[in-house]
Amino acid sequence: MSLPHARSAEAIDIGPLGSRLALEKSSALFKSEQLEVIRLVLPAGRSLPPHHVQGEITLQCLEGVIDVTLEGRSHLLRAGQMMFLPARIHHGIVAVEDASALLTIVLSGQ
Repeated sequence: MSLPHARSAEAIDIGPLGSRLALEKSSALFKSEQLEVIRLVLPAGRSLPPHHVQGEITLQCLEGVIDVTLEGRSHLLRAGQMMFLPARIHHGIVAVEDASALLTIVLSGQ
C-alpha cells in the first residue's frame, strides 16, 4: 500500500513536530514527474548511509541538528538552515539531535 501524497493546491504542514517528533516517521509529502518532497524524521544517532541520487537536492532542517557528510567533509545543518546538493554527489546524513528536515529531489532527467 502506498502512502497518500498531497494533492495539487493542498496545504501541507511542515512546521516543527516538537513533542510529536519521537512518534513520527519519515514520509513522502508529494511526488510529481519532476519533483519529490519528503519529510525526514531522524531520532538522534539515526543515519542515512552514504549514497547519491541522480537529481539535485535541497535539504532544509526544520528542527534539531543534522550532520551532512559530502565528499568526506562534515557540515552541520541546524533548524532554519538549508543546503543545496548537486546531482550525483555522494552524501550521508546523521541526526546529531532528534531532527526533522524537508528533502526536495529534482527528478527530471532521471
